[in-house]
Amino acid sequence: MFIGHFGAAFAAKKIDNSEGSFRKPSLGTFFIAAQFIDLLWPIFLLLGVENVKISPGSTAFTPLEFIYYPFSHSLLGVLFWSILFGGIYYLLKRNLKVSVLLGALVLSHWVLDFITHKPDLPLLPWGEFKVGLGLWDSILFTVIIEGAIFVIGFLIYFKTTKANNKKGEFGFWGLIIFLALIYIMNMLGDPPPSVDAIAFVGLFQWLLVAWGYRNDPSDWIDKNRTALN
Repeated sequence: MFIGHFGAAFAAKKIDNSEGSFRKPSLGTFFIAAQFIDLLWPIFLLLGVENVKISPGSTAFTPLEFIYYPFSHSLLGVLFWSILFGGIYYLLKRNLKVSVLLGALVLSHWVLDFITHKPDLPLLPWGEFKVGLGLWDSILFTVIIEGAIFVIGFLIYFKTTKANNKKGEFGFWGLIIFLALIYIMNMLGDPPPSVDAIAFVGLFQWLLVAWGYRNDPSDWIDKNRTALN
C-alpha cells in the first residue's frame, strides 16, 4: 500500500485538530509517522540488512517479492518503532495525545500492509509465521480499497481546513495530484531494474514528507491553511 498510508496521515491530522492544535505537529510529521517503516526499509535494503526480489507476477499489483524484512515490517518490529516514535515525540513536545496518535499511525502502516500484502509479513523478527490478506492479487480491488482510504483521508483534512492564500490551495492540490500520479506510474510502469533502484526511489519519499511541512523551504500546505471550527 502507498497512497492509503497518506490517507491515514490526513485523517490523523483531523484528529489532532479536534482540540485546536492544528499547527502542532505539522502535516509532515504525520507523513513521517504514516510512512515511517517504509522510510526505514530502503535504508535497510542499501545496508543489506533486509532483502527484496524483483519477481514479476509475484502479485497482480506489484512485481516485488518481499523476501526478508523482519526489522522494518514484522508486527513486533513495527510495535517497537511505534513506541519509539511516539516516545521520542513525547520527550520533545510533552504532548501525550499527539504522541499516542503518532505511535498509532506508525502501527497503522502494518495494519494496512496486512490487508494488501500476500502472506509475507512476519509477526516476529525471528519467526517463520507470516501473514497477509493478499489484496494485491486483484488490481481492481486494490485500487478501489486503497483509493477509498486515500480519498476519505484527504477529504477529512480538506473539509476541516481552508486555504489562506493561493499557496495553500495550490500546495495542497499539487500534493494530491503528485501522489496520484506516482501511484498510477507505479501500477502501470515497468518493474524496477534493480534492488538498489528500489531503495533509492524509496528514499525520495522524504520529498513528500518535506512537502507536508509548513516550515521553510517547504511551507506550501500547513502554514497556508487554517483549521475550521
